[in-house]
Amino acid sequence: MKSDIEIAQEAKMLPIGQVAAKLDIQEEDLDYYGKYKAKLTDELWDKVKDRKDGKLILVTAINPTPAGEGKTTTTVGLGEALGRMDKKAVIALREPSLGPCFGIKGGAAGGGYAQVVPMEDLNLHFTGDFHAITSANNLLAAMLDNHIQQGNALGIDPKQVVWKRCEDMNDRALRNIVIGMGRKMDGVVREDHFIITVASEIMAILCLAENMEDLKERLAKIIVAYTYDGKPVTAQQLKAVGAMAALLKDAIKPNLIQTVENTPALVHGGPFANIAHGCNSVRATKTALKLADYVVTEAGFGADLGAEKFLDIKCRKAGLSPDAVVLVATVRALKYNGGVPKDNLSQENLDALKKGIVNLEKHIENIQKFGVPCVVTLNRFVSDTDAELAYVKEFCEKKGCEFALSEVWEKGGEGGIELANKVLYTIENKESHFKPLYEDSLSLKEKMEKVSREIYGAKEVTFEPQALKELQKIEELGFGNLPVCMAKNQYSLSDDPTLLGRPENFTIHIREVYVSAGAGFVVAITGTIMTMPGLPKVPAAERIGVDTNGVITGLF
Repeated sequence: MKSDIEIAQEAKMLPIGQVAAKLDIQEEDLDYYGKYKAKLTDELWDKVKDRKDGKLILVTAINPTPAGEGKTTTTVGLGEALGRMDKKAVIALREPSLGPCFGIKGGAAGGGYAQVVPMEDLNLHFTGDFHAITSANNLLAAMLDNHIQQGNALGIDPKQVVWKRCEDMNDRALRNIVIGMGRKMDGVVREDHFIITVASEIMAILCLAENMEDLKERLAKIIVAYTYDGKPVTAQQLKAVGAMAALLKDAIKPNLIQTVENTPALVHGGPFANIAHGCNSVRATKTALKLADYVVTEAGFGADLGAEKFLDIKCRKAGLSPDAVVLVATVRALKYNGGVPKDNLSQENLDALKKGIVNLEKHIENIQKFGVPCVVTLNRFVSDTDAELAYVKEFCEKKGCEFALSEVWEKGGEGGIELANKVLYTIENKESHFKPLYEDSLSLKEKMEKVSREIYGAKEVTFEPQALKELQKIEELGFGNLPVCMAKNQYSLSDDPTLLGRPENFTIHIREVYVSAGAGFVVAITGTIMTMPGLPKVPAAERIGVDTNGVITGLF
């Protein structure tokens, strides 16, 4: 079998104008970025905004394991399958981050014959959206420190600066730094921090903003620091909004590319789901719903993170209502959750499968809490036995879910026809009664406790004293009605990544809380989650290269 990058490089891409024509997008509504990439103009939205919405399908998964699940691959393959069935379908995805690309995960554009292309462009610089977000974030940081240096008219307390610099790379050495060293003219000495770009509030703002006016209003609300007497200081007070918006004027436009089967794909924005809200942009999703009859989108990591945030934050904020949820798992990953070492996952083991399927069970129950019908799909591996597949199928159907096998990695859209038929059946026969998990009127503490108990399954929730002080301050500032964005590790339902399956009697530890006033949610940091990841001992970057003809190798 060829590698993902070999398949992507051999794909026969259509000029992006021909891909756009499948969605009835005219030439004048595209801003071209070469032959195979384009941004959708603001004028296009004005043309389509009054159309009836298509059906919204969310793809999520069980907690990720080293065995692999294939959530993005399934998303792409389902979109390709719908296209093969002559359905007007479009895929809506997040953009990959350079951090994991050069760190552990490698590329993030799907896999096999279910991936989006041009794969190298998407995984590296793409259309420059992440660079624009990084620049806007760091411009605000520079203006903040310059204001303090130039007399500090706003009375900013350097020990209460909360705005962090960012870069789109895993660089643990930048987590905690000291700036302003040197001469007096080199700035005020203070502790500073870097986060990865996908954790920047500006990434969240870009992904939740409806238009440029909304973007600027959200940027203006960003809290960057507090004064000596505890009052918040915003980006608007620093007069940074206009310049930040100028840097983001193209980044706010959704990107159009295609799959290896030439299915249209809108790829825009990319907040991580473990440290941010994990969904592609509202603009891309809403535009897709106006352009197609079926929109297949995904949310990051497991359903306890990405799906919960998609449903509780994105849908709440944007007025979206999903028609179905596809929950992705593999027999291998379920056996891993049942205690089988990675090297032994190819052997039939029904006992381990029965033990590990409780992880899938919890995610099914969680999706059902939101009132949305659920389809479970297994990414099929050659090592899966008939007995194992039959057991999972029977388990899911007893839980009230449709079930389908998926072979999209190997067969592309053809391998997703069974799943597509189950999704279409579900949409046509099972009505969605979507509702968020919690009401806006609950206190922030109650919202965090509800997510922890109902979605994660925690018995108790503890708050560090500092977190409780931060919660009180945030509510006093008038942000108590906002939804919560839980920053938690992705590998376990708990905040301990070593607790697999369906842990019980565990405690969620909330150690830090802060408000993202522009994005419109409150972030809770749990366990040991980091907003600036580090590289592994052997980074993926070590195998990536480019030959004399400019062909990139080793990306995945």
